[in-house]
Amino acid sequence: MSERTPEEILKGPYGPGPRAAERIFDTARELFYREGIRAVGVDEIVTKAGVTKPSLYRSYKSKDELVAAVLREVEVGFWDRYEAAEALHPNDPKAQMVAYFQGLADRSDGDDYRGCNLSNAVVEYPDRQHAGRQVSQAHKQQLRERLHAKAAEMGASDPKAMGDAMMLLIEGIFTSSQMFDGDDKPAKAAVGAVKALIAAYC
Repeated sequence: MSERTPEEILKGPYGPGPRAAERIFDTARELFYREGIRAVGVDEIVTKAGVTKPSLYRSYKSKDELVAAVLREVEVGFWDRYEAAEALHPNDPKAQMVAYFQGLADRSDGDDYRGCNLSNAVVEYPDRQHAGRQVSQAHKQQLRERLHAKAAEMGASDPKAMGDAMMLLIEGIFTSSQMFDGDDKPAKAAVGAVKALIAAYC
C-alpha cells in the first residue's frame, strides 16, 4: 500500500513517486545541515518526510546509521568539488588550490551557509566510536593527506607544514562563515591567504 496520502495520490503524477527511503534520506540530509544532527529527532524526520517510523527502521537500523549514510554522501560531494578544481587546471597544482579556495569562499557567502556537515559532526559527537564521527574523522584524515600531497606537487619546502596550514584555512572557512553575516565574512580573505601560503612555502 502506498505511503502517500489520498490527496498526494490524486494531485501527484502516476507511479509511486520517490521511495520512502529516498524521502527519509533527503529530509534527514536537509535537516541535519540546517538544524544540526543531534537537534533533529527521528520523529521530526519521518513527519517531514511524510513516512512512518517503521519505514525509517526498515531502511536504517538506527538514527546513527542514517547519520553515517548522509555523511558518506556529503563526502562524495566534497571530493567532487575538490576534483572539479583540479580538473579546471590540469598539471597546475597551485592554480588548482586557488580555484578550490575561491569556490569555498563563494559558497560560504550566503547567510544560510552552515559550513561542512563533516566538520560539524565531529564537533557534535565527541564519542570517537560514533558512526558519524568515524565517517567524518576518516574523511578529514584523507583530506589532510591529500593536502600534504598537493603541497609536495607544488614543490613546497615543507609539504607537511604547508598542507596542514591549508587544512587549518579550510576548517577556518567552515567555522567562521557560520559566525558572521552579510559581506563581512573572513572567508573573503581565503584566496589571498592561500596565495600567501603558496608564496611562502614555494
